[in-house]
This record gives sequence, structure tokens and C-alpha cells, in this order.
Amino acid sequence: MLLFWKSFAYAGSGIWFCLRHERNFRIHLVITIYVLCFAPAFSLSRAEWAILFLTMALVLAAEAINTAIENAVNLSSPKIHPTARIAKDVAAAAVLICSVASICVGVVLFGRPEELSVLFNGLFAQPWKTALLLLSLFVSILFILRGGSRKIISDK
Repeated sequence: MLLFWKSFAYAGSGIWFCLRHERNFRIHLVITIYVLCFAPAFSLSRAEWAILFLTMALVLAAEAINTAIENAVNLSSPKIHPTARIAKDVAAAAVLICSVASICVGVVLFGRPEELSVLFNGLFAQPWKTALLLLSLFVSILFILRGGSRKIISDK
């Protein structure tokens, strides 16, 4: 049973590694948080929420898998090798495919001009909401650009 709980700790360590060392993971996470904040304004059905959650999870998981592949390739092939480059490029392509698919899902779910208009009018009608949005954008940019560690690997 202890091993079962340790597996969650190991998974948490993997997420923590991605947060600290992978800028693209932080970008995807910030976008995910904004989507989750604004999605309630769109009266999504249960199925649409399920698709949205699956799409967001897919992008974050693809980014985590890409990170794992890149680190494994770097470990096994410290020098630049054509096959190593292909493995890393294909892993990055998987993230790109998931990201483009998530944009398409977003357009389908949120491409509702009347609801977008209500959302933006509500955000900019009250100065405190506009200020909060701008502050969150500033904090998000700082998190994306400076949120990571400069030290990549440390032995435990």
C-alpha cells in the first residue's frame, strides 16, 4: 500500500519538475487556468466540459511526455545524433498536434460571438475587473518567463 502512495509522490515530482524546468509546460498551464476561469461564462454542457478537461489534460500530458523523452534522449545520447534529434523532434510534434487540436476545440466551444461580447463587456465595465485581469496577465508572464529553476538535474 505504501508503494501505491509513493507512486503519487513520484508523479507529483514529475509535475513539479515540469513546472520548474519547462517553460512550455508553464505556458500550457497558464492557458489552462485562464480557460477554466472564463469557461463558466459559456454555459457548457456536461459533454462539452468533459471534452474541455480531456483536451487540457492531453496537452499537459503531451508536454510532460515530451519532457521525459527529451531528458531520456539527452541521457542516452549526450552528443548530437541524427536519431536523437528525430526522437526529440517527433516528441515536440506530438505536443504541437495536441496544442493545435486544443485550439480547434476552443474555437468550437467558445466561438460564440454573443457570449464573448457579454464576457468582455463584463470584464471591462468595472475597473477592478480590468485591473485584476491585467495583474493576472502580468503575474502569468512572470511565472512563464521566470518561474523555473536554472539548475536542471540534482542527484538525490
